[in-house]
Amino acid sequence: MSGRGGDRRLLAAVRAGDGDAVRELLEEGADPDTPGADGLPVLCAAIAAYDVVVADVLVEGGADPDRVLPDGTTPLWRAVDGGSPAVCKAVLGTEPALRLSQDAREPLLSLARTWYETGAAEELRRRTGAKGPAEAVRVPDDPDAFHHVQQLSHGGLVVRDGHGGILTALEWQFRIPTSLDELVTRAAVEPDQDHPVWWEVISVLLERRSAVTWSALASHRHHPDPAHRRFLAEYLRCRGVLDHFYPHGEQEGDFLNAWAAEETDTGMLVKVLEAYAEYDHPGLEATGLRYAVHPDARVRQRVPALFCPPEDASLTSPARAALLALLDDQDTEVRLLAGRLAVSDDAPLAPAVRALLVLAGSQDAGLRGEATALLASCRDRTPAVADALFALLDADDPLTCLEAAYGLALRDDPRTAEAYERVRHLDVGFADDHRWSKLWDWQWRNGRSVTLQAPSGLRGRERRPLAGR
Repeated sequence: MSGRGGDRRLLAAVRAGDGDAVRELLEEGADPDTPGADGLPVLCAAIAAYDVVVADVLVEGGADPDRVLPDGTTPLWRAVDGGSPAVCKAVLGTEPALRLSQDAREPLLSLARTWYETGAAEELRRRTGAKGPAEAVRVPDDPDAFHHVQQLSHGGLVVRDGHGGILTALEWQFRIPTSLDELVTRAAVEPDQDHPVWWEVISVLLERRSAVTWSALASHRHHPDPAHRRFLAEYLRCRGVLDHFYPHGEQEGDFLNAWAAEETDTGMLVKVLEAYAEYDHPGLEATGLRYAVHPDARVRQRVPALFCPPEDASLTSPARAALLALLDDQDTEVRLLAGRLAVSDDAPLAPAVRALLVLAGSQDAGLRGEATALLASCRDRTPAVADALFALLDADDPLTCLEAAYGLALRDDPRTAEAYERVRHLDVGFADDHRWSKLWDWQWRNGRSVTLQAPSGLRGRERRPLAGR
């Protein structure tokens, strides 16, 4: 592809935020540095729109993030300036420390540091000369909406407040050894745990695997600022989830066991138990039994995960007894989380199913959907569960309907054909989704000839586990 026709199509795809179309056009030969009406390469338009997907596709397709623009900046400089860690990392490209000279790196670091140390709102006022407060709105910073930032508008300019995360990412990529205490402080001063600076700091610390790093981190357990202790608990949770070969894992498990036994602040205890559950430690069950009757529901919600037995093992008798009590808890989320574990064990299966059937009739769409998913995949094959799943085909949440149809197909229920017809028009799920695959398998085994259009991507409201991110 070449010529103005290809350029116009690429420009239109970038303006529309259509990453798939941009990728296809680049594969067909479109110039990734096609200029827009302002004369700037289309990558600048994606950066200005905070379009992470399109920016990533353009850079992957050959767009030059270091191209010097008429005003002396580069697309990468503009990404740093814009304050979105997700956009900046998409534009940063691979091996920036090798690609960029020291003279090219320092202005990027200085820019991020100035925004971070001055504060986004104050720097925005300084640049624009406008009076009064900036307009701020919390927005997702990445396509999956895992991280959120404040987007500020003032005096005709827009910026996001993610420069602390950008600075942290640049320092790591440029091999700058930032002190651990400074990194922890960057996260701790941000009250929103979903802010990307938390993840940027954690991801750097996950790479720093020395005993010195662990010792310095552990000291923050007794920091006078509770935000530092909260950060430490979140770091340990992420470590437990993401790094199963960490050399200090046993030491961290012991650390969390002691911390859980001694913590008196309820909110902090919840964070500690959430982290502790991610470790394979001999003290988990005893900790769960200690807190199974805690007066705060937030603590009891963390208990079922502490009872999870090793693979191919069963729950112990004390854990089963505590879990049965939690299935009757007054808090609905406690019952749901207890049910999630109990349906995997034969002994508490029946009471777990009874609790989930009640939750599946809840007016709360989130609880109803979670309960439906657990009922659909559980080993209970009684008519009560099948009837409940069939009734849930009328739910107003497409994902709940798909889970219900999936559960009927798993049971080879005679009503699966009707369920199949009722969900086939719902644009929900994704390609190779196990729920659709099971329905297709049922169709093939039963000689059905209905053809389904595979969903091209996730649709509807995808749920996040109640037990943590």
